Formats: sequence, C-alpha cells, structure tokens
Amino acid sequence: MKEEDADWLIYHLIVNEPATTVERLVVLSGLDPVTTNASLERLERYLLIERDGDKLRALNFGESLIRCQVKYSDDLPYTIENGVIRERKK
Repeated sequence: MKEEDADWLIYHLIVNEPATTVERLVVLSGLDPVTTNASLERLERYLLIERDGDKLRALNFGESLIRCQVKYSDDLPYTIENGVIRERKK
C-alpha cells in the first residue's frame, strides 16, 4: 500500500471516533504496527492529528490552522507549547 493510501485510511479511522489508540487503529485498518505508526507520524507532522499520551484525535480546522501559523510564522506574538498558548520569547 502506498503511504498516501495508508495515511488516508488511518486519518479517516481517527476522524470517525472522538479519540482512539494505535492498537485500535492497527485492528481496524488491518495494517501492521510499523506502517500504522509511520502514517501517524506523517499525520502529526502535517498538523492533522494530535497525540495525548496513548490517545489520538483529529484536529479540527481551526486548531490545524493555528498550529500551522505558529509553526511557520516567526512574527506571531505567541507560540503553543504542549497545548498551552504562551507569549513568544524574544
């Protein structure tokens, strides 16, 4: 399976539940744990999902947009660290 197809499958499984786990995704997707974890790492990097301990959830549009702005814009007066909005250090 191509990476894009695995990401699509995993993302849509996550969106269907308020929160899920890696183990549940492996069972639901039928993918092996290595492929599942690789997909989760990409989805996190693309700012589409969030891990909180062993729970995974999809970010809504607003959350994803703000995280993207924080990550790629150096002129914003704030940053997000572990889910907490903080004043950017000067």
